Amino acid sequence: MESAQPWVFNRLEPPFLDDPYPLYARARREAPVFHSPEFGLWFVTRYDDAWAVLKDSARFSSRFLMRTPADAPPAVREVLREAYPELPMLVNDDPPSHTRTRGLVDHAFAPRLAAALEPSVRAIVTRLVDGFAPGGGADLIAELAYPVPIEIICTLIGLPVEARGRLKRWTDDLVELGAPGTGGERQLECARSSVAFQHYLEERIEARRSEPRDDLLTALIDARVDGERPLDTAELVNLLIVLIFGGHETTTNLIGNLLVLLLARPEMLRAVRDDPSLTDAVVTEGLRMDTPVQGTFRTATEEVALGGTRIPAGAKVMVLFGSANRDDAVFADPDRFDPGRGNNNRHLGFGRGIHACLGASLARLETRIVLDTIAERLPDLKLDAVRPPTYFPSLMHRGPQALNVVWRT
Repeated sequence: MESAQPWVFNRLEPPFLDDPYPLYARARREAPVFHSPEFGLWFVTRYDDAWAVLKDSARFSSRFLMRTPADAPPAVREVLREAYPELPMLVNDDPPSHTRTRGLVDHAFAPRLAAALEPSVRAIVTRLVDGFAPGGGADLIAELAYPVPIEIICTLIGLPVEARGRLKRWTDDLVELGAPGTGGERQLECARSSVAFQHYLEERIEARRSEPRDDLLTALIDARVDGERPLDTAELVNLLIVLIFGGHETTTNLIGNLLVLLLARPEMLRAVRDDPSLTDAVVTEGLRMDTPVQGTFRTATEEVALGGTRIPAGAKVMVLFGSANRDDAVFADPDRFDPGRGNNNRHLGFGRGIHACLGASLARLETRIVLDTIAERLPDLKLDAVRPPTYFPSLMHRGPQALNVVWRT
């Protein structure tokens, strides 16, 4: 049994920023569990090892505060003192507190309730496509993949749809605040944005306490599980950030990644147009091939032997979903896009275990409707060769920042 070995993991550098999968494949062969001094993380790349971590909350704790950079300069920390403290919440929490919070929100994202939103999703998608379809070209992220999920999550929570621009800016700034390489004045701007985001949510919470409505925010304020105390303002603010971010950013990236895959495989777009019953399998395979959440973080609570390597107690671990989903020990010919493969639903694109994505049904619904509509309404869809997709440098989140396409009018 060896100690975790350092391995050069240049994930955020060209060409791996745009396509990390050759790097992941090399890691699975050469160093399936390795330490990266550059990121201060131990990475887990193979499927079986990833699943072992995900189901072992005793030895791999989810309590990993993600938003505030550990090396933030004094000026940034001074700004962040005006914010609510970052609390473990859903994705970065352990039982029993995770169980309590999850119980408060699970009902709002149940598959049957997500299905009830289908008419609203179709109406939004139709309105947006009607607006740009005659033009023969558009950025499908800005015009479709971003506005659909953020309008739906605003409606579900009870936030004004008119605030979507601010919410998008605030969540983007939260990602950049903790991203490698963000520094100087930009990091300070992102810190101020984080504080503004929290103050806005605090105002919405107080308004709903005064005037309850039939929405998720009111339900969260009023919710009780097994007689426990209600969520306080700090908990509500942190939970809303998780729900807003997960409710739109992940789905936007899911749609964007899937479209990139399909634009490289026009026969698949034609197949979906001719037979919409294929869409669910196409979405599932897209989640496996290029997942919007590339991994999740854990902290080793004790020394652990994993994949022939010793991970020390206290180590920060990142489970690479994007790598595990292309492990040829589980998925035959893993770099081939094959919606008909028999086990593509074993992917880790939505996580697994107690931290499985609670909005998975809603994300699938939105993606399916967007894909069906595009296949039907935008004939001969092609990438704009002059402006290829670009990706933000993030270890955790993956999706095109812009997706410029053209079609026949």
